[in-house]
Amino acid sequence: MFQVHAAAIAMPVPAHRHDRHHPPRAKKRGFIHQIIKGIVIMAAVATTLAATQAFAQSGAGAASADTAADGVYDLIVGTYTGGKSEGLYVYRFDSKTGDAQQVSVAKTVNPSYLVVSKDKRFVYAVNELPGDNGPATQRGDVSAFGFDAASGQLTFLDKVSAQGNDPCYLSLSPDGRYLLVANYSVAADPGGSFAVLPVEQDGKLGASVLTVHHEGGGPVKGRQDNAHVHSTVFSPDGRYLFTQDLGTDKLWTYRYTPDGSRGLVSPAEWRYTDVKAGTGPRHLIFGNDGRFAYLTSELSATVSVFAYHDGRLALEQVEKLAEPGFKGAVGAAALHLSPDGKFLYVSNRGDANDISIFAVDARTGKLKRVGRQSSLGKGPREFAIDPSGQWLVVGNQGSDTAYVFRRDQETGLLEPNPKRIDIGSPVDFKFVAP
Repeated sequence: MFQVHAAAIAMPVPAHRHDRHHPPRAKKRGFIHQIIKGIVIMAAVATTLAATQAFAQSGAGAASADTAADGVYDLIVGTYTGGKSEGLYVYRFDSKTGDAQQVSVAKTVNPSYLVVSKDKRFVYAVNELPGDNGPATQRGDVSAFGFDAASGQLTFLDKVSAQGNDPCYLSLSPDGRYLLVANYSVAADPGGSFAVLPVEQDGKLGASVLTVHHEGGGPVKGRQDNAHVHSTVFSPDGRYLFTQDLGTDKLWTYRYTPDGSRGLVSPAEWRYTDVKAGTGPRHLIFGNDGRFAYLTSELSATVSVFAYHDGRLALEQVEKLAEPGFKGAVGAAALHLSPDGKFLYVSNRGDANDISIFAVDARTGKLKRVGRQSSLGKGPREFAIDPSGQWLVVGNQGSDTAYVFRRDQETGLLEPNPKRIDIGSPVDFKFVAP
């Protein structure tokens, strides 16, 4: 059941936390439920601006090909700090050659995921804390930066609490008024959460106005002992919010109603879409025409195809990422469509360390494998395709490298002999037109 509280959020702290690398906490027993906490006091506001599919899917971080006549873009890279990295890096990327030259760096802790505002004036990045070595009492944060695309400079604006541990995903609401952050875990139970942060006129962030906690777990010991919210994605029409929970094997569904008619975010009548137990749903994206959605499941290393209509998802296909007979560790991560929507790319970590390439059937949305490309390193977590569609850049978190592959736009395949970028623990990539 759901409960709304107008009190400050207070969560107990366990002796140790459970995240992607640490021992699990005791599993929460009983049926899965949610508790909505926060303050939802809103006056009526203007009708939400219509959201384009590109903005709903990517937070408007990507630029269209015709906005930069010279084919030169800014490439912002999020990293894990503490090793060779200092924070967020900005590169000037030439789509004619695939060359990337570092322009600037903004020092901030573990900016492992980022989004760019629709007007490209602001960049928001998680501060994924406590991280591997921090105390469970330490909450993660979200940092706001002003961004000058022409010079490639980032200017720190402010930082607010993510209201949970290990924030790992960000998405902007279709109207740009709120930034949503997914927290992989919360010390202690009830597991993962997501928080809704107001975006001010000057780009700064306000404190969370709503925090939604998931409870429950799944059958995989050590990875599904609690809920783990891994992404927050708006539907193409901006009316629904999907939160992918690796711990509960569910895609939770909420209505987004900024006019206050149902509260800001409220559970849909059907509440969630189930996926196969033990698969661990991670990231969701929508196709260019909004009729289909694609999901990575981290624990099973699969990609799934769903038909989409008015807030509901219907499973159509599941494809394994690893080669037939592969016996090593796996870990599905990111997925992105080519700008024309004809090809889907999916990263797989563990011992596989590659990117699967699928052709997309425009009529049915279904996938057909056309290739597989090694990331040439360890831990290819996130990647991005440049706005021209000519290049794919992937980061190897575990080997301090990123590679820029030339992309054949007819076959979808990635050509050998990519360009190399040396950068500490690269994770996320966003292209921005100057």
